[in-house]
Parts: sequence; C-alpha cells; structure tokens
Amino acid sequence: MQLQSLEVLRAVAAHGSITAAARALRFTQSAVSRQIAALEADTGATLFDRLPRGVALTDEGRCLLAHAEAVLDRLAAARRDLAALRDGTGGRLRVGAFPTAVAALVPRALATFRAAHPDVASSLVEGLTPGLLERLESGDADVAVVSAAPDQPLDTERYDLRHLLDEHLLVAVPRTHRLARRRTVRYAELAAEAFIAGSATAENTLLRASLPHGFEPRVDIVAAEWTGKLGCVAAGLGVALIPALAVRATPPDIALLRLHRDDTSVRRVFAATLAGRTRPTTVTRFVDLLAEVATTL
Repeated sequence: MQLQSLEVLRAVAAHGSITAAARALRFTQSAVSRQIAALEADTGATLFDRLPRGVALTDEGRCLLAHAEAVLDRLAAARRDLAALRDGTGGRLRVGAFPTAVAALVPRALATFRAAHPDVASSLVEGLTPGLLERLESGDADVAVVSAAPDQPLDTERYDLRHLLDEHLLVAVPRTHRLARRRTVRYAELAAEAFIAGSATAENTLLRASLPHGFEPRVDIVAAEWTGKLGCVAAGLGVALIPALAVRATPPDIALLRLHRDDTSVRRVFAATLAGRTRPTTVTRFVDLLAEVATTL
C-alpha cells in the first residue's frame, strides 16, 4: 500500500469522480484508475461503486478512507514538525547554567531568544559545572553554560566548547572595611581576613583556581547561596570572592575590589554541547545569542 495510492483514494472520494480527481492531482485519468485498481487488489476490497456519473465510496472504501486520512494527516504533521526543527521555529531548548551566569548572561540571551522564537519550548536549570555536564551527557540538557579555570580545562573530545568570555574574580568587602575605598587589593593584604565560603564543592573549586600557592584562607562561615554569602559580607563577618558576572546582584552596602594584576584570577566561560552530535538550529542560534550578550558584559 503506497502513500500515493492513499492520496489518490482521498482525492477520488473528495471529488466523487475519477476524472475530477485526476484533474486536481494533475494525473491522467488512466493513472488514477490504475491506482484505485491496485489499492483494491492490495486490500481485497471494493472501494468505490462505479456509477453512470462518477463514483461513490462503499462501506469498505469509507473504512479505508478514515485510516488513509489519519496516515496522511500524521505524515503532514511530521513534515511540519521537521521543517520547524530545521528552521528553528519549533522544538525545544533546554539550557543549563552555573549560578552567576544566571545573574545576567543567560537570562538576557534567553529573553531575546524567546522573543524571536515564541513557539520553541525553552527552559533553564541552574547548577554547578560538573552537574551541568552530566545533564548534557544524559540528554537532559541541550546546551550548558559552564566555567573552568585555565589550569583545569574541559574535555574538548567530549564537548564542543564556544568560548564566551573570561570572567575575573573580585573581592567583596563591607563598606565599612578598612580596604573599602581601595580600587585594587593584594591577597597578602587579606591574609588575616575571614572568608565567607559557599558550598564545599563550589567554593573549593573557586578558591583552588584563584588563590596563590601557599595562601590558606580562614573560613569561619559557610553560606550556600549568593544572597546569604553577600549578606554575611555586608554584616562584616568576612570577605568573599565574587565572580564578575554576579556584580548586578551585589547590594549597595558592599564594596567590590579588583585584584592586583599579579593576583588576577580568571575563570573561562563556555557554552558546551556534546561533541559529535548534530546541533539543532535552536541551539546554534541560542549559542550565537550568548556570544553576542557576552560582548556587552
């Protein structure tokens, strides 16, 4: 049973005439007759009663027509969905991003993407880089915005990486701090300070990637979320390292100091997708938007 035969069946039923159906399909009358005859032979059913003026569906013909229309309609829907995926007007986009990337970079890109692609189902999940890469591997994310220290590169054989920006770390101190009016600071000047740490994994990674060899920070308070960490800094309970992407979330009673160029710490920020996989149009466009937004930060 060929799809073209089902299309011919539908056309003949709609027009009630082999001649009219042939004209609508731009086939010859004999070609349409052969298609109907072949379909009747294939199904072992009489599909049409031949009348003096045209044809009429039999009960068997009506039964087959219902199934034919369902098949043809489903195929048309599949073609529309495939076209939407190709041109980026349909489908889904699942984004993962590390916390400070959610402060400005990713939301701005996602808002622009949604405005341009309202029919694409988009979502955002926050997480740490190792977990985000696991989501990519398991198929739970289409693209992940991740970070890595220069001395801890990501696996380029497993992931396609689009470099978005290099993020500098700042030192957050309360406005009443002795160094608050300084523009830059050295780690050596913070040796006696208590550091406010985040979750064990995140903060250890941040500190390992940024602190000079031999510098051991004193950690008195652990605050898992950025709001809690910055609140502790504002209250004078310690200082904290703040990624530049989190600047917008910094309250006014905190001063941000740049690290001296000899102590500068940088995290590299990437848009990651799985290597060796066909990248959907939606993902390609979103990654391009991330790169555009990154140039403005």
